[in-house]
Amino acid sequence: MTMPDALPLSDTAPLSADSRPAPAPAAPVVQDLHTIPRRPVQTGRINLVGLTRDQLRDALIAAGTPDRQARMRVGQIWQWIYHWGVRDFAGMTNLGKDYRALLAERFEIALPEVVTRQISDDGTRKYLLRIAGGHEVETVYIPEDSRGTLCVSSQVGCTLTCSFCHTGTQKLVRNLTAGEIVGQLMVARDDLGEWPQPGAPRDETRLVSNLVLMGMGEPLYNFDNVRDAMKVVMDGEGLSLSRRRITLSTSGVVPEIARTAQEIGCLLAVSFHATTDAVRDRLVPINKRWNIEELLASLREYPRLSNSERITFEYVMLDGVNDSDDDARRLVRLIQGIPAKINLIPFNEWPGAPYRRSSWDRIERFADIIYKAGYASPIRTPRGEDIMAACGQLKSATERGRKTQAQVAAEAGL
Repeated sequence: MTMPDALPLSDTAPLSADSRPAPAPAAPVVQDLHTIPRRPVQTGRINLVGLTRDQLRDALIAAGTPDRQARMRVGQIWQWIYHWGVRDFAGMTNLGKDYRALLAERFEIALPEVVTRQISDDGTRKYLLRIAGGHEVETVYIPEDSRGTLCVSSQVGCTLTCSFCHTGTQKLVRNLTAGEIVGQLMVARDDLGEWPQPGAPRDETRLVSNLVLMGMGEPLYNFDNVRDAMKVVMDGEGLSLSRRRITLSTSGVVPEIARTAQEIGCLLAVSFHATTDAVRDRLVPINKRWNIEELLASLREYPRLSNSERITFEYVMLDGVNDSDDDARRLVRLIQGIPAKINLIPFNEWPGAPYRRSSWDRIERFADIIYKAGYASPIRTPRGEDIMAACGQLKSATERGRKTQAQVAAEAGL
């Protein structure tokens, strides 16, 4: 489980008292749009969303596309789906009519179903999405002045049970497919009206300019699907987000960190949150398997292997737990020699949470020690707290989400 995690921020000095986030209003105005719940339709056709170029080529050949045409067809279909956002094969006008009919018979272009969309006072949007089997995940869009960041999920639930994270109180149901991961980005682009229009002037403005794998689940426990999804997202002829616009956050699955560098190459963030094994064992239980020393050893190699500039250390500020001056100084010593920045995350409370947020004075003192040691130490401004969309708050808190996998499958008719 990866939440809570920080969104990529510019390198700034710690926030001054004058720039502290304003308190949330007592009664936030939240727009909540509901669709009629329905079971996903089982069509028997292959969903093209999330297939890599090689997988798409193989699927087209298996459906009868001649080998000599397959590469060209992949390029045409890829552009229709990922550049233009077309969902109907009939609209792929540079393909022959008979070929379009063949595609419609054998394949589909299917996205997760939007169950609800909530819009926070600060513009943050949270989508509750239904995927195959009737399971639900959450995706969050955070608009900022210079960019828009989409926080996507990689699993239904989580296995890691981090004690400060609401997502960790929901048991793991299953991994998301590559198509379900890519589909979250496409759903957001639908909602934001971001697909280009044929004949319209070219517009390079991107409402979703950054993607963070920081939603529900631990991405490195679903490595193959995450890797394939990012190949689709990074492809320059489609969704076209560069690897430096993508940040993968892990709680510390050490064996997969080198693979991430070599096979994905995106930016890396680590849910660190403590400076001793005793505290991290309690906050991030995966530390009992791969402790701080092992984790840091793997991180020292990542920038070289991935050609990334630096690693982001995410650190949730918990009152009286990990927020002392000694913790700050110890953190600086631990990461010495690693190109890094430290995102400080004020704890986002949730019902029944066993911790409290550190005071702003304490957070700023902590940040100042790190900043004076030569590291960027931005303080994460909480976003979407009024709709439980902030870091660490994601959980598909519905009756279905509380049922067993067998019950969900039975109700979905699987």
